[in-house]
Amino acid sequence: MIERQFVAQKIKEHQIEEHIAKTLSKAGYSHTEIHRTPLGEKITIFTTRPGLVVGKKGDNIRKLTDYLKRKFKLENPQIEIGEVQNPMLDVQYVADRIIYSFERFGSK
Repeated sequence: MIERQFVAQKIKEHQIEEHIAKTLSKAGYSHTEIHRTPLGEKITIFTTRPGLVVGKKGDNIRKLTDYLKRKFKLENPQIEIGEVQNPMLDVQYVADRIIYSFERFGSK
């Protein structure tokens, strides 16, 4: 019975990470860390361009927080933004750049 709860929790975390990755693909998204706290969930998003994630006056963060509350039924999601110090050493960022280059210029 407890195993099902763990599996359901991990599936939920994976869906959250997928949504964040899809939403923030233009902002140099790297990865997400989700931690449970007594007050709610602490979600740390690592990106190369944190200004795009936050948005004007925090609009993008507010929209993302509201979406996570509604869609995934999180009680109190606290979103933090972490900056990737050296983007060329981050695997996800480099892979996204390669994909973008292929989509834009082709394989030649």
